[in-house]
Amino acid sequence: MRALFAAILPTLVRRERASLTATLLAPAVALGVATIFNLGLYVLMGRDPIAVFYAMLLEPFLSWASLSEVMLKTGPLLLIAQGLAIGFRAKVFNIGAEGQFILGAIFASAIPVWLPQATGQWIWPLMLVLGALGGASWASLTALWRVRLNANEILVSLMLSLVAAQLLNYLLLGPWKDPNGFNFPQSVMFQYDAMVPILISGTRINVSLLLTIVLSMAAWIFMQKSFAGYRLQVVGLAPRAAGYAGFNEGRAIWLSLLIGGCAAGLAGAAEVAGPLGQLQRSISTGYGYAAIIVAYLGGLHPIGIMGSALFMAALYIGGDNAMVSANLPIAAVRVFQGSLLVAYLIAVAFVRYRLEWRLSVYRSQP
Repeated sequence: MRALFAAILPTLVRRERASLTATLLAPAVALGVATIFNLGLYVLMGRDPIAVFYAMLLEPFLSWASLSEVMLKTGPLLLIAQGLAIGFRAKVFNIGAEGQFILGAIFASAIPVWLPQATGQWIWPLMLVLGALGGASWASLTALWRVRLNANEILVSLMLSLVAAQLLNYLLLGPWKDPNGFNFPQSVMFQYDAMVPILISGTRINVSLLLTIVLSMAAWIFMQKSFAGYRLQVVGLAPRAAGYAGFNEGRAIWLSLLIGGCAAGLAGAAEVAGPLGQLQRSISTGYGYAAIIVAYLGGLHPIGIMGSALFMAALYIGGDNAMVSANLPIAAVRVFQGSLLVAYLIAVAFVRYRLEWRLSVYRSQP
């Protein structure tokens, strides 16, 4: 005989329409939950949670010196996140922005490394262009594998980031190593004309931040007002409908990955031609991965991403402050970033779905 078993199980049911208020509140709720969770972790670690909270979330905004550094870090995070968000909305998941960032830095550094005596205001703009081309070329490898071989773009782009890091190591330990650099893995210092001009006197904020804001506005226009942006969104939301409408999925994949790679490469070029002034192994600081959190925390919307990029940049600076003043390990800052993304994804899930308890009946096997 077969026995019957009954159980009341939770089920997620998609809402007919997501609440606009809940959508707007989701990032704030995620921030609150992630903050409470991490403060609890700091207590378990024996750290003063109030001191950590002050150093990490408040101190970056309390002085002009700290705020200027926040604005400096906002640039690459914002630029990379805007490029990634375009692909994410088309359901093309480029996880390899870190590698594209590195290739952009390498391509841009070629001019001052090969032509250290060159002068003229043409150098830094050309470096930014080369950086964008470098990032796009690295992303094109992922697009090729995805379209031609149906390889998963998440895995391919992520693995290529590791390859890019090894290429950077090879250059800085080999042909591009500064002969007068006391054996450190770094290139020669770039000449003055290879540096992006300073935007605000007395700070390290340069013109690339202004360029990033302009490109953020361009991203909004592209996704909200252009037919090409509309096609990308349709491919992501309804692939079958896009096919019936004649929208090419392969073209959408290529465009999404090239835009993301171009943005990441441009950010890498601005980093070496801006605050660093040379190609270093430390160029790979996790911007490409943090930008994924920035993109989702901003709701994949160009305007929302601007706010989330500012917050994530403050978290970078605040994390450095907390490591000094509260003796917090760097891993704790990364846990905060990761838990923030998880909390946001859970919040968004409940915005789009509601929880229902349903009776399920099971029949045992004879």
